[in-house]
Parts: sequence; structure tokens; C-alpha cells
Amino acid sequence: MKDSLTELLYLEVPTPDLDAVRRWLHHQFQPAVGNTTATPDGFLITAETVARSGSSGNLGDDFLDAPVLSGFVWSVQRTTYLKVFRWGDRPFPGERTVLQQLTQALRVQFPQRYPAPPQVDLSHQSIFEALAPHYPQTVKYFQRIPNGEYDLNRVYWWEQRWRESVRNPQHPKQVVFAVEAVEAVEAVEDTGTQPAYDLIYIGGALGIIHAAVMARRGYRVLLIERLPFGRMNREWNISRAEFQSLIDLELFTPAECESVIAREYVDGFSKFFDANNPPQAKAPVLHTPTVLNVGIDAEKLLKICGDKLRAAGGEIWDETEFDRVDVAPGGVTVYAKQLPTGTSRVATGRLLVDAMGTASPIAWQLNGDRTFDSVCPTVGAVVERGFEPGVWDARYGDVLFSHGDISRGRQLIWELFPGRGEELTFYLFHYHQVHPDNPGSLLEMYEDFFAILPEYRRCDLDKLTWRKATFGYIPGHFSGIKSDRRVAFDRLIAIGDAASLQSPLVFTGFGSLVRNLPRLTDLLDTALRHDLLQASHLEQIRAFQSNIAVTWLFSKGMMVPTGKWVAPQRVNAMLNTFFGILADEDPEVSDRFIKDRAGWVPFNRMALKAARTNPALLLWIWELAGPADLLRWVGSYLSFTLAALLSWLFQWLPGFARQIQPWLEPRYPSLWLWILARSYALTYGMGQPPPPSSAAASASSALPLSLKTPVEPRS
Repeated sequence: MKDSLTELLYLEVPTPDLDAVRRWLHHQFQPAVGNTTATPDGFLITAETVARSGSSGNLGDDFLDAPVLSGFVWSVQRTTYLKVFRWGDRPFPGERTVLQQLTQALRVQFPQRYPAPPQVDLSHQSIFEALAPHYPQTVKYFQRIPNGEYDLNRVYWWEQRWRESVRNPQHPKQVVFAVEAVEAVEAVEDTGTQPAYDLIYIGGALGIIHAAVMARRGYRVLLIERLPFGRMNREWNISRAEFQSLIDLELFTPAECESVIAREYVDGFSKFFDANNPPQAKAPVLHTPTVLNVGIDAEKLLKICGDKLRAAGGEIWDETEFDRVDVAPGGVTVYAKQLPTGTSRVATGRLLVDAMGTASPIAWQLNGDRTFDSVCPTVGAVVERGFEPGVWDARYGDVLFSHGDISRGRQLIWELFPGRGEELTFYLFHYHQVHPDNPGSLLEMYEDFFAILPEYRRCDLDKLTWRKATFGYIPGHFSGIKSDRRVAFDRLIAIGDAASLQSPLVFTGFGSLVRNLPRLTDLLDTALRHDLLQASHLEQIRAFQSNIAVTWLFSKGMMVPTGKWVAPQRVNAMLNTFFGILADEDPEVSDRFIKDRAGWVPFNRMALKAARTNPALLLWIWELAGPADLLRWVGSYLSFTLAALLSWLFQWLPGFARQIQPWLEPRYPSLWLWILARSYALTYGMGQPPPPSSAAASASSALPLSLKTPVEPRS
């Protein structure tokens, strides 16, 4: 008698067309061994001897004792999955042959596809009309979102621009030009002999926060933004402790900070689907009550920063697109175009700050094919109301959550953050290897989002009140040492996502910028006051952290390489292994780890524990990362170890540096900038910043008044 059921095969079939897979199994698949019988959701394969005995109408003991292969398919996340079980106590004759044949035939019949958006001509049709045949769900629900047509145009623009950059990394568009000073001055009429601004920021999301801080320090600041200023296609979450940086830098008052907090929830959850995982790769829910638990009204925050920038004498050119920048020994000349009128605009400054994120052509020019090693295509929406009672409690958030296995070559991950009133903000994203044949698609992700949101959180999409679309490409760079990536040119520096130095875990440029804002502000202020604006000086102003550079292998293990087949449960199994270990740690340890503050000892302890808990983990990482990236990671780890040793040996340096600053800085400013950068590397660079209030105030309090006033650039 058949009394055992053994799982033999689990495959992802990368198509949402479940019926097509079912028809192929019923009518085209012919196993090399045995005979197939169609079932409603799959097939049965019996041995030929059993089939022959059954032809007389009497299966009898032959059927009851012989093993049978049973296969079935189902669909979730707009993807089809197949499992094959053996029903019986002994192997099926030719079992391995049948499974290999089925696997190979399915992959030929249903290959991995990486569709690109169609080329559209919006002079004769709307974006809705152009995309409806290709992305029907996306078009349907964007039509219900306020400003949906504008936002869908932006989704399309952003994807096209990203694809162009990824496909031509060796020949990026040149937008930075080194010129002689005479050429730069002649290009602008009536500007005088000095640049009009100290700082010109390109990009008004993360850029406005930093720009407002610098304007309040007395610098002449111009911000250029492609969108109408204050428009955001993301919401931001952070913790109170991290948000304190904006108060310590005197950008916000405590009351203003409270005014931009839309919601503060009491706990956040991280959990990954584990129904198909081995026992050692299952995990409990990870509770992180102080991680991303403060929801920020991003547009209100931007407005306050914009008001403070203008009050400090700064200017904002919105709906203005950056075109190019000429860099001369005495300053930069920025050329832009006002989009509503098509009018050209020109500005001169001492320093250009690139805050354009993944859309930055400057970042691609500086780094070529190493601009971004990974990216998170991210889509979502803010929903004002429409969920049935009990679907979600607004006191809680989903920090990271998956409800299925690999879907069409991507491990889809959800985030859910409560907002103001009844609002809920949803994100759907995946960690993605940057590849010219598969850059990553926002439009494909949106089609998934609208199709599978009811699988994630029970709802009727037609009953939801949509308030806002949220989307973007969030980049990452696998840095072994800080010199792996260029963030500066003469009189030009990148910050935020354009610098791509944030955590590979939570991938939030906002959180990384705010955490490092005191460090970046102090270093940039020092460079400006002493006109230390050559690339060699500006390259020292970066938010690099050795303690998170070593974790890039973690994010590498969350990506399915383009063109490669991976066991559907593999990424969830890896995530559950790591997050299960975090769940067993003291809450303070997991909190520090996710906030980029884990030190050398905790990192090594958890890595060893992961290897003991799930020995297969090392093999899985080898399969996903490959030998070349593993060797790169060894270099990252050695660099991290050296940085940890230096941080311990020279822990006295930051305090000593502040003591000698009044004497050293006026006499040897270049040496002081170098020492200051190294001091921050020993603290911020290891995820161990000093107390927020002292970190923000130390540079200002240690300086004589004469050094707090911006100096004029050298002629």
C-alpha cells in the first residue's frame, strides 16, 4: 500500500499564464518513462507495467504497491509553480530521467523573459492610451490616483532613463566638462568675476535637506529640481533617534519635527515566506519596534526645508532640468532648461552637489559600469481608506515581508507603513543585479503590485481610495574599500543615492543621509571655508562605512542572477536564516544591525552562528554570488577587520583632533580636513557616531569666530 509522499521537484515557471502551463502538461509533455494521466491541476505518471495491467480494467495490487509520480501547478504572485511528489515507498523506475526531462522541457517552453516598455509617441496619445495594451492593471489604477497621468509619465521616463544608462555604461552621456576659467566666465553674462553661489544642488529630494543646512550656515545656495518643488514619489520612514540629527544641526525645532511626523507605530515586523524551506531555514517574526517606526510626511518636510532655504537667502529653480556643467579652476557653470517654457538657464557656483539619485548622469560619467552594482526597483502607493476592518492595525508596520517564493526571477518583498489618519503606505520591491539585458522594470513591478496586493493584504482594489503613487530605483554599490567608487570631481561632489553608499539591507537613502548628515556637513563646511574643492579633497567627504560595506554579500544573496535558475525557496531560506538569528539576539543587537551600526564582534558572532545553523548557506551564497564576488567579499572583510582594529587603536584621535583644531586648522587646513575625515571614519565609518548633540555641535563650538564665516574663493 502507498503510505508515503515524498517531494521530488519544486520549480518556478516564469509565466502568469497558469492555463498555458496546464495545457502544455496535458497535451505536450510526454515522459520518457511511464504513462501520463491528466488531472485537473497537473498529471499522474504510472509505470508502464501498471498501465498495462490496468488496461484490462483491474489495477489491483500492482497499482496499490507501485510508486506513482504526481505533479500539480498553482499560481501566486503572477507566477506559476510546479511540484512533483512520489507516491509510494520505493523509487519510481527512471525517476531521475523523468524529472530532468520535465525540468528541461519546461525551461525551453517557458523561458525567462525580461520585457521592456514599448516606445511611445505622446504627441498623439496619452500615456494611458499608450500603455493600456501592455500594462492594463497599472493604467486602470493610475487613472484613479490624483495626478496619476503625470506620475505614470514619470514612471515611464524614469525607467527609460535608467535602462539607457544601464545599457551604455561604457559610453555614458558626458555632462561634466573641464574647461579653462576664461571659457567659463565668457559663457555667462553679467555675473562678475566671482561665482554667484557657493553651492549649487541638483536634485530637490535629499538635496533640499542638505542645502537648507548649508544655507543656514551662511552659504549662498541654489537648488535645481526637475519636478515642481515639494513633489515626492516616496514616503520616508526613520526612527526618532536618527531624526534627532535634524534638531542637533538646528535645521528643525522639536516642534517642527513633531509636525512632520505622520505616524509613530509601536512595533515593526520582518517575516519571510517559509512554507517550502527546510527546518533550519524557518524563522519566527523579527520584532524591531524602533526601526523605521516614525512615518514622515515627506512633502511637508520638503516644504519646511524649502522655506528655511529661502529664508536664509537661498533660491530654488524647480521644473528645471540639468543639462551639463563646465568645471573651471575658479568655479562651475551649470546649464539647465526650464521645462514649462523651454528657456535655458545658467548659474555659476563654487561647488556643484549632485543629489539626482539613480537618474544622475554625473554618477554614470564618474563611475562607468561600476556606477551601481545593484538596485531595488520599488513601486507602491499610499492608500487613504478602503480596507475592511481587521485587515491591518495601524499601530504596526511591516518592515520586510514576503508572501511567496521567487517570482519570475525576483524575490518580491513588501513593506507597509502606517501614515496619517487611516493612510497606509505600501512598497513592493526586489533586490536586483544591474544587467544590461535585464535592467529592472518599474512598469512590470506595478503590474505585479496591483495584481497581488490582495494576496498580501485582503482587499478589493476597486474599493480603495488611492492618494499617491510611490516609486523609484534605489541603488547600491558593493564597496570593498572607500576608493572603490568615485563621488567627486574637481568642484563637484555627490551625496545620497547618487553617491550610492547606503546600507544594502534597508536601502534607504533618506535614512543614510540623515544618519551621516553631521559628518557630511562638517566636512563640506571645512572644505568650503578653505576652498579645498579639488577632487582629492572632496573624495574624503563621503558616507562610507566599513561595517556595512562588508554586508553587501547579504544583498547579493537576495538577487537572482539574470539568466540563471535558482530553487524558488532559496532567497527566502537565506533571509529566514539571517533574520532568525537576529530574532534570537538581544533586541538592541538587531536594532543596531539593521540601522547600520553593527560592530566587528557582533558581525562575526552572527556570521559563525549562521554557518552553524544552516551549513548549506555557504553553498547557496557560492551559487548566487560566484567565486569572483566571494573573493571581492574577502577583500571587504579584511578591510573591515583592519578598520575595526584602527578604530580601537585610535579611539583617542577624534577627541585629540578637536583639541588641536583651533591651532591646526588655520595653519594647515588641508591637513586638518584629512585628520577630520579620518576621525569620522573611526566613528561614523564604523557605525559608532558620538552622541548626536556633541557630534553636531563639536565643529562649530571648537572654531574661533573668524573660521565660522565662509571665505571668498581664491581668484
